[in-house]
Amino acid sequence: MKNFLGPIVCAAALVALGPVSTFAAQAPTTAKPANKNIDARIDQRLKADPTLKKYNIHVSVDNGVATLTGTVPTEADRAKAADIAKVDGVTRVDNQIVVDLNAGTTGTAGTLKKDTKEGAEKVGEKTKEGTKAAYGATKSGAEKAGEKTKEGGEKAVDATKKAASKTGEVHVDAKNHVVTLSGTVTSEAGRARAVEIAKTTKGVDRVIDKITIGPQK
Repeated sequence: MKNFLGPIVCAAALVALGPVSTFAAQAPTTAKPANKNIDARIDQRLKADPTLKKYNIHVSVDNGVATLTGTVPTEADRAKAADIAKVDGVTRVDNQIVVDLNAGTTGTAGTLKKDTKEGAEKVGEKTKEGTKAAYGATKSGAEKAGEKTKEGGEKAVDATKKAASKTGEVHVDAKNHVVTLSGTVTSEAGRARAVEIAKTTKGVDRVIDKITIGPQK
């Protein structure tokens, strides 16, 4: 009886242990990609982007953390670089990219600096010449404007004085097209009349009313 059961027990044990051993041998192992491989992949994605490839962006991956450094001209470019760095194997992006409006493009920094300097010198020369010409024109125009303003102010004073004097003892002072009325009139109607005359006089831009109402002196 024992001789009969022995082979059966052994066979049953082998059947029971067989699938376990097979499963253990076939169980897949998931290995994290190497940091250098992730670096290269992100760098390739950045260089493939038509906008970001112009800027010097450095990538470093350590324990799943992708650190980005460099400069770009806009906040949108900075955010875009962070999105591109989110690849398999990256758990977090440490975005240290600096936003600088004057960020130079990769490989053309020297040329760009030279062109900028030459352009600035040319602009400076033109600005200098333009400033001289503008100064001459402004001086001449200011003199003419001053003469016209003076003439217009005198005319405004004379016209206002003649018209306002009819309403009472009104004193008129004009400067830079601003007329100041002072003195005494006998009624509110006379005061309103003097102000109205001053406002409607050609060459007057603003009227300051200091007129008082009272008996004639």
